[in-house]
Amino acid sequence: IRIQILMKFKKEYLIIFLIQVSEVLGFSLILPFLPLYAESLGATPMLIGFILFSFSFFQFWTSPIMGKLSDHYGRKPLLIISQFSTFISFIVLGFANTIGLIILSRIIDGLLGSNFSIAQAYLSDISSKKDRSKVFGLSGVAFGFGFLVGPAIGGYLAEISSLGFGLPCFISAGISLLTIFLTAFFLKETVKKKKKKMIFRNLFHFNNFKKYFSNKDVSSLLWQFFFYLICHITFTSQMALFTNKQFGFKSKEVGFLLAYVGLNSIIQRGVVLPKLIDYFGEKKLLNLGIFSVIIGLIISSIINKGWMLVFAITFFSTGAGVIRPLLVGGVSKKVSGKEQGAILGITNSLGSLAQMIGPLIGGFVLSYFAPGILPLTSAFFMGLVLVMIIKSSKKSINY
Repeated sequence: IRIQILMKFKKEYLIIFLIQVSEVLGFSLILPFLPLYAESLGATPMLIGFILFSFSFFQFWTSPIMGKLSDHYGRKPLLIISQFSTFISFIVLGFANTIGLIILSRIIDGLLGSNFSIAQAYLSDISSKKDRSKVFGLSGVAFGFGFLVGPAIGGYLAEISSLGFGLPCFISAGISLLTIFLTAFFLKETVKKKKKKMIFRNLFHFNNFKKYFSNKDVSSLLWQFFFYLICHITFTSQMALFTNKQFGFKSKEVGFLLAYVGLNSIIQRGVVLPKLIDYFGEKKLLNLGIFSVIIGLIISSIINKGWMLVFAITFFSTGAGVIRPLLVGGVSKKVSGKEQGAILGITNSLGSLAQMIGPLIGGFVLSYFAPGILPLTSAFFMGLVLVMIIKSSKKSINY
């Protein structure tokens, strides 16, 4: 990202970064220990998938609504509402001692905690179209940082703390409370012309889905983004059970492994990505990222030693580190500035849909097949993205 952009919007970038990290923590923090904890309460892999599904189910419906409301009423008030929902969900999760309470905490966060898409719309507001893919690299860094801090804290503290997984949840609640304070007192509103009335019949996003998926240029990128997320979430959401069954990993080992995924993503998106975009171009770099992910998943399926997984995960996380910001940036550039909240709400909704489907697919595979089939299943979805890109390139679609 250009130095002058960072200097001009340094405060705004930092606040948005923290907001996005707090949402990623809501999903990543529980990954190392929740599947193993739920399993100890008698949950099957499919039920564990449903627990992860419950969060994303509600976010799927509310994320585009929140994005559209932010276009209408402004980014700032909607950011505060969504962050407060995330804060409450962490408190409930911290006190949860039954599967029912865990599911309730996931529902609360998914219901109104869709702050990632609003934060991305804010980034669109303060960046030029030319630099948008690079600026969205900041969202990628936040996503990677969440996957670095969340699993490491969750996996490690869940084993050493007398509170179990309550302590990491309360820490995350504190982070959410901090972002509410920063948003309320230090973040400037970017939507200048707010409307006083909202036409509620246009609030829901079905027409937006129809609108953008009817646009061939936009729909191609949306499908690619969707199947990339299916690939990523199918593997990472069930990594705790996969590594436990395949290598005997516990929550601490899973937490550090997922933290490594986050660390590599930070390096790729925050340091390397802008330079790689300038050197390779977005289209070629996207292809390289896809091949890297597929190679990492194939290696994961055939190795039999736990330490070898680090080698496979390096390929996986390196590719994933560049794919997401390139696809989101590409989608953003296909629509006007007035539609940023709506289109990014759609991408976030697709993310929620993938977070519903991915854990269920992963749970099904681990219930009925050998653990090594899980990464191959994810590789299949990444292959679909590659096929769509090859098909799109023949029609000269620019990324």
